[in-house]
Amino acid sequence: MLLIVPSDPLRPRHPDAHFAPEARAAQEAGVEVAVVDHDALARGDDVSRAVSRVTVEGVAVYRGWMLRSERYAAFADALARRGVSLRTSGEQYRRAHELPGWYPDLVELTPASAWTVGTERADFDRARRALGGGAAVLRDFTKSLKHHWHEAAFVPDLDDGDAAWRVASRFVDLRGDDLVGGLVLRRFERFTTAEVRTWWVDGGCVLVGAHPDSPHDMPPEAFDAGPVSGPVAALGLPFVTVDLARRADGVWRIVELGDGQVSDRPSTIDPAVLVGVLRRGA
Repeated sequence: MLLIVPSDPLRPRHPDAHFAPEARAAQEAGVEVAVVDHDALARGDDVSRAVSRVTVEGVAVYRGWMLRSERYAAFADALARRGVSLRTSGEQYRRAHELPGWYPDLVELTPASAWTVGTERADFDRARRALGGGAAVLRDFTKSLKHHWHEAAFVPDLDDGDAAWRVASRFVDLRGDDLVGGLVLRRFERFTTAEVRTWWVDGGCVLVGAHPDSPHDMPPEAFDAGPVSGPVAALGLPFVTVDLARRADGVWRIVELGDGQVSDRPSTIDPAVLVGVLRRGA
């Protein structure tokens, strides 16, 4: 296995500081590590140059910052020309990274959702009516703005179209050019626990820990990912994370599924542990 991480913008031969612990753990375990220019990949600039420091061939796993799906596909193609095959293909990355890719297969396990393609008011209103009344949480295909909860995330009443659109408009303003796909409305469900981040390799849950936003809120001892294991495995995705939280009625619900390559590791998970489970899947 080859581990690929973003380079430090100021020291381009070295790993970005955020991913340096994982790179160091990989090297200590005998895994080759290579760096790429993430900023160039994200812009779509000279992708071949962005991966020019990858000189080892073979199967690779990326651990780095998010990329738009089309940028990831270009990244994968550039690596393929150098004899490197990312374990996660461009199509698999899009399916995991963007909510419309995974939602239909997990619809019974996650809050009901409706979305637009683009950000037009008429399309937003159609999605709002399709979801029905009540409260909702707004996001795009890849990200919410939960740290701007009241102004750009929480919609108290879907029946109040103007108020809902004010939240959506603020979300669009704040996301700017980073907005991906369209506007997603997710039925609000009340949760009673912090989110638990689970890590899955080839359809099996290999690691359970806290969510990066609450790294010291450890999963309850009785937590069991079993109820979602069949549907997650059926997705056929090589490396994903699944974030779950317990609803007020005691049922564990999928809050988010993401590509594991661009899912942040909480500080309470040892980087060597994550590298270890990735090596076992190689």
